[in-house]
Amino acid sequence: MKFEDFKLRKEIMEGLEAMGYTEPTPIQEQTIPAILEKKDLIGCAQTGTGKTAAYLLPVLHHILEDGKKEGIDTLIIAPTRELTQQIDMQLQGLAYFTPVSSIAVYGGGDAVAWEKEKRALEMQTDMVVATPGKLLSYLNLGILKLDHLKHLVLDEADRMLDMGFYDDIVQILTFLPRVRQNLLFSATMPSDIRKLAKKILYHPVEVNIAPSKPAEGVLEAAYFIPPQKKIPLIRQLLQGKELQTVLMFTSTKRMASQLEKELKSIGLSAKAIHSDLTQPQRDEVLRQFRNRNIQLLVATDLLSRGIDIVGIDLVVNFNVPRDPEDYIHRVGRTARAKASGVAITLVEPEEKRYFSRIEHFLEKEIYKIPVPRDL
Repeated sequence: MKFEDFKLRKEIMEGLEAMGYTEPTPIQEQTIPAILEKKDLIGCAQTGTGKTAAYLLPVLHHILEDGKKEGIDTLIIAPTRELTQQIDMQLQGLAYFTPVSSIAVYGGGDAVAWEKEKRALEMQTDMVVATPGKLLSYLNLGILKLDHLKHLVLDEADRMLDMGFYDDIVQILTFLPRVRQNLLFSATMPSDIRKLAKKILYHPVEVNIAPSKPAEGVLEAAYFIPPQKKIPLIRQLLQGKELQTVLMFTSTKRMASQLEKELKSIGLSAKAIHSDLTQPQRDEVLRQFRNRNIQLLVATDLLSRGIDIVGIDLVVNFNVPRDPEDYIHRVGRTARAKASGVAITLVEPEEKRYFSRIEHFLEKEIYKIPVPRDL
């Protein structure tokens, strides 16, 4: 199947062509027709499968087809600032040849950013991409009016509920018109997501792209190793290798900061990113990593879904995630968009039971690499 089979507006097709997209991913193939028919939809798909474009393309088509503008047309709600920025960046690329305008709204900005957001919202931009808390503050202040909203999108809905945004979302709904198209996307479908979907969606089409599993292009492996040997092993794995981008996940922000120091002490180019950093600091770290000025980014699960950087060579789980779903999302940072990548997990003796749980969830055994003899 090709994108032209959807009969999208030519301005959108020009944007797709400029970005090098020709064939839709499975989630796009199954959701775009239903969204074009203006049906409500609940889409469940693992990270890195192209679900952002799955809703942006048909919504852009609707905006162009409708023509007349009566305030903000589309609201996209996402859990983190990083994901909000990425959605807006992709939106700007797909909408490049259209007159559709958008603004990303999130916390952590300064007075200049707030004034820019306020001005864009008052001018009635076409599409707003926002985090729940910041969005609700603008709604309560009366700066943001959504009386004529036609499309509501909840992206990474399960993550939003994990972060405690359920009440915020329910309150946001009270500011929206009753008649609108609702699209909910989630990597998992637990009972609380079903509850939220029942509250928001009207006779939704359901699309479920297989169980959550790492992308086919990911080579997964593990070392069973005591904690004091982890840093020496990482030195052997990375030093002298042509790995430009390595993403390392750890369980706590304290451990992330400690790891940054230890990795720098053995001569590696490393930075940590976590919620204790200010937003400008987090933006700068991500910018340096994207530009390949930092080889190794140490992150907490704050970024296990939100970060979308093309070409990550290696993902290292410094600690075994307690939840198999977190393992999926960490590993999903590599091998995105049909690329290949490697994911290595360092398993301490007391973590073996968590690792076994992951293998059981994946219904496969992950290859165990023997620890080098000198370690």
